[in-house]
Amino acid sequence: MTILALADRAPNVSIIDLITTHHVDLICTLGDLSYFALKELEVVTNIPKIGVYGNHCSGNYFELLDIYNLHLKTFEYRGLVFGGFEGSVRYKESPYAKMYTQAEAKELLTDFPLVDVFLAHSPPYGINDEPNSPTHQGLLALREYIEQKPVKYFLHGHTYPNEDTLIKKYRDTHIVYVHGVKILQI
Repeated sequence: MTILALADRAPNVSIIDLITTHHVDLICTLGDLSYFALKELEVVTNIPKIGVYGNHCSGNYFELLDIYNLHLKTFEYRGLVFGGFEGSVRYKESPYAKMYTQAEAKELLTDFPLVDVFLAHSPPYGINDEPNSPTHQGLLALREYIEQKPVKYFLHGHTYPNEDTLIKKYRDTHIVYVHGVKILQI
């Protein structure tokens, strides 16, 4: 399965060209994008589109683009189960931001079912994050989730790891960091 994953930065190439060139089967958005960054997706009606909002998202463009909001939900496609969690660690007070305290995230993910592919804006705590930074700290609940229910793939954006610190595998889970556009085969 070929997945087009998008996060944090508007694509600098045509999304339609990417879909056509790479024969994309599924589109996954991982947050901190806008309606205008993804506007091309309006005309994509033959490929499923799933995603989670980021901490800087308005939280109101998925419906306009026919993107299935995967936050705390599952989606089955071609024999795989996808699940998702939006936002990041709460680092400021804002009634509009998609942010959660560590305790809130833990409570929300209690009893979340096992999935094959997990989409999140934020990474798990200690994986491609900045644990001492309130802004780019990963979520402990996501770390606990992949330790207790090892998923095959965990896709995330939000942070800025460099090649020296980039974690691509944690135990049996493939960690896929996305900033901008990434085409991946699973």
